[in-house]
Amino acid sequence: MIPVVGYAGRTVGVLGLGRSGLSTARALAAGGAVPVCWDDSDEGRARAETEGYAVRDLTRDGAWDDVALLVTSPGIPHLYPAPHPAILGALRAGVPVDNDIGLFFRSVATQEWEQMDVAPRVVAVTGSNGKSTTSALIHHILSEGGRAAQLAGNIGRGVLDIDPPVDGGVVVLELSSYQTDLARALTPDIAVFTNLTPDHLDRHGGMGGYFAAKRRLFAEGGPDRAVVGVDEVEGLYLAGQMAEGRADDRVISVSVTRKIKGPGWSVFARKGLLAEWRKGRQVADVDLRDMPGLPGAHNHQNACAAYAVARAMGLAPKAIAAALQSFAGLPHRSQLVAEIGGVRFVNDSKATNVDAAAQALAAFPRIRWIAGGLGKEGGIAALQGALGSVAKAYLIGHSARDFALQMPGIPVEICETMDVAVARAAAEAEPGDVVLLAPAAASFDQYPNFEKRGEDFVACVARLG
Repeated sequence: MIPVVGYAGRTVGVLGLGRSGLSTARALAAGGAVPVCWDDSDEGRARAETEGYAVRDLTRDGAWDDVALLVTSPGIPHLYPAPHPAILGALRAGVPVDNDIGLFFRSVATQEWEQMDVAPRVVAVTGSNGKSTTSALIHHILSEGGRAAQLAGNIGRGVLDIDPPVDGGVVVLELSSYQTDLARALTPDIAVFTNLTPDHLDRHGGMGGYFAAKRRLFAEGGPDRAVVGVDEVEGLYLAGQMAEGRADDRVISVSVTRKIKGPGWSVFARKGLLAEWRKGRQVADVDLRDMPGLPGAHNHQNACAAYAVARAMGLAPKAIAAALQSFAGLPHRSQLVAEIGGVRFVNDSKATNVDAAAQALAAFPRIRWIAGGLGKEGGIAALQGALGSVAKAYLIGHSARDFALQMPGIPVEICETMDVAVARAAAEAEPGDVVLLAPAAASFDQYPNFEKRGEDFVACVARLG
C-alpha cells in the first residue's frame, strides 16, 4: 500500500466505493487521514461500513464543512455531461477535487528514496487504443530484464494498492482519460501516448476535451522522456510541443505508417519489421512478424512504444526482442483462444469501438467476424473500408440488425447470442480462417463488461471440443 501523505488528522471525502474508492479510503487511513465515504448504491455504502469507514451523504447541504479534499472514482462524471451532485457541492464549497492517481503521485516518493542507489521510476501510458497491451508489454520486458516492476492503474492493481517501490524499481501505470483529466499531480518519469481516436466524447465535451485530458500527462506532468505515437495529427502536435528541436531525443516518435529517419530518436514498424533510428542512423531492428502475442499493425505499434520505453531505460535491443517474443498477450485483446481443424479462434472483446475493431480486422487475412452489442454513435459505418477480409459476419446483441444494414455486400447472419454466433461461425469456417470476436460495440446489453463477454466467447469455443 502507498499511504497518502499530507492529510493526517484531516477529513477527506471519498466518492464511489468500488475497487479504487475503497483502496483510496484504506490508503488515506494508513496516512492518518479520516475518510468519510459515499456511494450512490446501498451495496457500495455497505462495503465501506463493513470495513469500518464512516458513511456520509456528500450530496447534502453542510456535508463539506469539515472536509479538506474530495477524492472521486474515475467512472463518476466531474464536468461533462454534468458533474455528479457531490462533486458540484464540493466545487461550490471550495473543496479541492482529486483522484487516486493524483494522490499516488503526491505520495509515492518518500525519504527512503534518498538512501537508494537507483531511485524508483514511474512510466505512465495513455491513449485511445493499445494502452493495456502497451503497459503490460512494458512491464513484461522490464521483468524479463530483471527489473522489479509493478503494473497498476487502469490495469492490474489500484495505484494505491501496490507495494512501495524498491531500489531501482519501476511502476508502470495505464491511465485513462478519466484519470488524467482530474489528477492534481501528474509527474511520471516517462510518459507514453499511443494514439487518439474518438471515444468517451460525452465525458470530455468533444474531441478537443478528450485530447486535452490526454495531453495533461505531458503538459502538466513534465516527463523526462516522452514516447509519442505520431500517426495522428494530435500525436504530431504533442511531439512538437514536447521537443525543443528536431534532434531533441527527449521525445521518441513512434509510427506504424511511415519511416522516421530524422536527427531525433524514433521507433517505427513497417510490414512487421521494427527499426530504431537515432541521430540519423539505424541502431537496431526487430522482426515482429512471427511473435504470437503481437499480431497485426496495431500490436506492432504497441511493441514500438514498449520498445522505446525499454530502450530509454537502458535495456539492450536483443534483450527487448527476446521479451517481445515471449509475451503471451492479454486476455480479450487479440487473444488466440484455440485452433481447431486449422481454424483459429481469436478473442478481441476489448475492441469496443470501430477504430479498435478496424485494427483487429486488419490483422488477419480471412475472417468469420462476430460483432455487435450496444452500438455507439454512428454504428459501424466508419468500418466500410476495413471489411475486405471478412468472409461473413455473425451479429449479436442489441445492435445486430443496425450493424447488418451498414455492411452492404458482406454476407451477414443475425445470431443474437454468443453461443449461436460461435457455433455458426465454426460450422462454416474453413482451414486458414479466423473466427474473430471484435464487437465494435459496448457489452452492456448482454454482459456487465467486455471481460465477461470475452469469457463467454472462450467458453463457447471450449464447448466446440
